Amino acid sequence: MTDIATAYAVRAAEYADTLGSMNAVHPSDRQLVDAWSSNVSGPILDGGCGPGHWTDHLHRRGLDVHGVDIVPEFIDRARAAYPSVPFTLGSIDEIDEPDDSLGGILSWFSTIHHEPPRIMIPLLEFARVLRPGGSLLLGYFDGAEVEPFDHAVVRAYRWPAGGLSAVLENAGFDVIETHRRTERGRRDVGAILCELRAR
Repeated sequence: MTDIATAYAVRAAEYADTLGSMNAVHPSDRQLVDAWSSNVSGPILDGGCGPGHWTDHLHRRGLDVHGVDIVPEFIDRARAAYPSVPFTLGSIDEIDEPDDSLGGILSWFSTIHHEPPRIMIPLLEFARVLRPGGSLLLGYFDGAEVEPFDHAVVRAYRWPAGGLSAVLENAGFDVIETHRRTERGRRDVGAILCELRAR
């Protein structure tokens, strides 16, 4: 994932200025994340937090949340912008948390750059650090099939909801809800809400 971190580092300021605030968030995404977080019991990880706006948003809602990202420039910016919120430099492929320690994980478009054979790596890490019954909300780019596309920063992948749900099930999760949003002139996006099965 080093190449991805490097690609984002080059455009970190541009990315954060354009997308790194709650003002840039689609209202339905905010509603979905707020509803999800209201039902999480225990600490929350914002995995792949970017410039930290979602982490801060959840913190302002009174939740025990911290962010992690592989891009040092994002973490530096998040710490400067939100000094009361904890942020850590790290990877969702190797999460520095004990087993069964978290109540929820927000993975908001943080797995989009994982090649299909590698996407199980972060999903298994999510399963490891979540408590049984813990909740994962995963945002992704939706498509009719698994396929790469030219993301503004570095190549990313579309997934069909059914295919990604099957991978999540294989990682130990039960899919609770799937959401899809299609807008003219924008890429189709989706979100999957799931819970970790008892081991």
